[in-house]
Amino acid sequence: MSGELAMDQASMDYDRVERAIAYLESHHLDQPDLTTVARHVHLSEYHFQRLFSRWAGISPKRFLQCLTVEHAKHRLAESKALLDVTLESGLSSPGRLHDLFVAVEAMTPGEFKEEGAGLQIRYGLHPSPFGTCLVAMTDRGVCSLAFVDRGGESDAIDELRTSWAGARLSEQPRETGPVAASIFNDLNRGRRSELGLLLKGTNFQVKVWKALLRISPGAVVSYETLARWTCGSRAARAVANAVGANPIAYLIPCHRVIRRTGVVTGYRWGSERKRAILAWEAGRSNLSARRNGRRKFGNKPHASPSIPFRSISS
Repeated sequence: MSGELAMDQASMDYDRVERAIAYLESHHLDQPDLTTVARHVHLSEYHFQRLFSRWAGISPKRFLQCLTVEHAKHRLAESKALLDVTLESGLSSPGRLHDLFVAVEAMTPGEFKEEGAGLQIRYGLHPSPFGTCLVAMTDRGVCSLAFVDRGGESDAIDELRTSWAGARLSEQPRETGPVAASIFNDLNRGRRSELGLLLKGTNFQVKVWKALLRISPGAVVSYETLARWTCGSRAARAVANAVGANPIAYLIPCHRVIRRTGVVTGYRWGSERKRAILAWEAGRSNLSARRNGRRKFGNKPHASPSIPFRSISS
């Protein structure tokens, strides 16, 4: 299957995955088994297994274990020690995401005030493993990446225009398509791509976003820990607001910040999507670790046998 067709399939698969997560959240007290969840998304248990093997590379049981509060708490604890070492190397060093090497440029205060005046922004809608995404780019790098729910394409484009009111926008999916491929296709093929990001935000927001780039796949941090890294633990609320204002989904991994209780909430592109991305990354990270003969974050299942799928919920 070609990369483009594979990504179309992954995007369609995600629709069912999201419905499965939403069903688990709304029925967490009932503890539905795999057969029940599969039936809810109109699949047999066999095809449900195939869906997750194709989309996440792991079984649905393992994926659902990655959704539990217990799993999230364990990842918080394991990630903290390793990430403290990583952060000591300094936030100014280039961020590494998957096999993408991200170079970051922040707009000057003057450019920020003018809301992108003089910039030419090309944008396009593309499939991704987490549904449709809207990618926007300038000659200086990707300036926006937003996940789009079905039927929300026009609203997403309007939001992009509002955010970059001074820029000239044009729909050019042929130009943004290779960028979307470098973000999602290449990471699955083990390729390494260089990618530039153009950040439009306050100095404080940019500082927080750069800190997010230091959080590797398979790791999660709490808002309080992120605040301590950037500006002091008392600023947790301000840091949370900056995380929520992140304009470049996935590449700047705001989804890797969760509550210190292990609960996953607060994602501008949907809490089910945040849970799906985190579980997808945890599964991929564990697979990579096993192939390389080393242990990775969350490698040990933490769901109770008697409560197999206690999902993360508010």
